[in-house]
Amino acid sequence: MNRRKVLTRTVSAAALLGLMQPKEVRAAASLPDAALFSASPEAYWKRIRTEQFLLPDWRVYLNNGSLGVPPKPVVDAVCESLTRGAGLLTDEYPRWGYETMDAQRTEYADFLGCKKDELAFMHNATEAMSTVAGGLDLKAGDEVLITDQEHPSGRGPWLQQQARHGIAVREVAIPLPPKSPEQLVDLLISAIGPRTRVLSFSGITSLTGLVMPIRQICGAARAKGVITVVDGAHMIGQIPFRLADLGCDFFAGSPHKWMFAPPGCGLLYIREEMLDRLWPNTVTGNWDDKSLKAARFMMVGTNNRAVFDGMLEGLRFHKAIGSERIYSRIHQLARMVYDKASRSPYVELLTPADDRMYGSLTTFRFKSKDTAAFNALCKKRRMWIIGGDNLRVSSHIHTRPSDIELLFSTMEETMGAKA
Repeated sequence: MNRRKVLTRTVSAAALLGLMQPKEVRAAASLPDAALFSASPEAYWKRIRTEQFLLPDWRVYLNNGSLGVPPKPVVDAVCESLTRGAGLLTDEYPRWGYETMDAQRTEYADFLGCKKDELAFMHNATEAMSTVAGGLDLKAGDEVLITDQEHPSGRGPWLQQQARHGIAVREVAIPLPPKSPEQLVDLLISAIGPRTRVLSFSGITSLTGLVMPIRQICGAARAKGVITVVDGAHMIGQIPFRLADLGCDFFAGSPHKWMFAPPGCGLLYIREEMLDRLWPNTVTGNWDDKSLKAARFMMVGTNNRAVFDGMLEGLRFHKAIGSERIYSRIHQLARMVYDKASRSPYVELLTPADDRMYGSLTTFRFKSKDTAAFNALCKKRRMWIIGGDNLRVSSHIHTRPSDIELLFSTMEETMGAKA
């Protein structure tokens, strides 16, 4: 269905229900054509921001790693889905939680490079990680290996199993910054011991944006009989990859960060050979029907279908622009941040110099502990960042080079005044 028909149906349904469409939420203009990108990439990306996103000109958003910004087509898709459901304009339930959603999972699985029956929709990566940690048959004394750079959602589910069932959780320290991908492989694989049953690590770390050598780690771990779990919350939409090529047993994803999806949707990949080894945590009817494959983990009770309609629209938006074009742009912005931080006297970089090891997240540490003036001026300038001793900058295609310039000029104004 094209966007004009969707919009027409949305407005018609809204009229039938006595609803008004918010003026700001309307179908986006068509994407700029390839000729503009070839002639003037900056003009192309400027039009992407102004025409495809609801972000006001005054907003500087450099925290995409915490929560992404859905573009207008995604917002439209969510509104249209809610309107269609409220009017019962179709004969299917406007929900998920009892449905296998085969067509939607097939579309996402084709993009991610896995089988539909290996993919389950979830609410977020936290739920996916908790499903794996709580669903594996681990006993007292079994060891789970993690790194010291895991997000609380990649650490907490294993610590709960340690507190409840007596498994052992051991951390491997990751250097800041690391020297090479080979160093990371050696650190994790050499840490595997005789009791290690699971190796759980972030594909891209939340703390610093470090891109881990997943394929090499998972291949070496499997050779030792160790299950691998990848917290891929930052991967989908940030870096191109195919799940089948990674070699992991489980993968948790959050499309709301980099894949333009609305909050409240996530993904769990379960390698086909592992499907029968995992217990569901939240259950209703059919929880034990293993013929459902990964869809068995979606039988969780009534949930909001509109967020997944938005998630699918985010995937289509991403594909329409192109994975390589998106990655090239966001990595270009990350290199800009890295280069400016490397020349700044006020910070110490935690992101490695090897740009194979980061995508669109860069992190640096302030040399001064007094960052109050900097944080206050950022807030005054409507700049959304993660403050504190460390500053993680995460940009997307809606980020303007001027946003990054403003960040560093703000740093110079406030930190330079102390020098």
